[in-house]
Amino acid sequence: QVQLVESGGGLVQPGESLRLSCSASGSIISIETMAWHRQAPGKQRELVALITGGGRPNYADSVKGRFTISKDAENTLYLQMNSLKPEDAAVYYCTATDWGNNVYWGQGTQVTLSS
Repeated sequence: QVQLVESGGGLVQPGESLRLSCSASGSIISIETMAWHRQAPGKQRELVALITGGGRPNYADSVKGRFTISKDAENTLYLQMNSLKPEDAAVYYCTATDWGNNVYWGQGTQVTLSS
């Protein structure tokens, strides 16, 4: 079992930056891939970025060049979000997939863009 806790969400203005964190605990040795997803009101949940066990990142086209995913040796996952746009407003979820293909989700952190 893996437990995930996100933090770092908040209210920002368009063009500003925000850094999300996701702290993993439990069977972190079993984690292979970690990712960030988001869900805006009335929209389907979407994959924002993922990072493989080898550290290779992948991004949704909508965030390429603006968001950076990374993780440290303790499997704390980060999402650096720059040049935020109104359409980036959503609840952001951290996920971890282990070697048994079990997917674990955090509780989410809200990112709000002011007008």
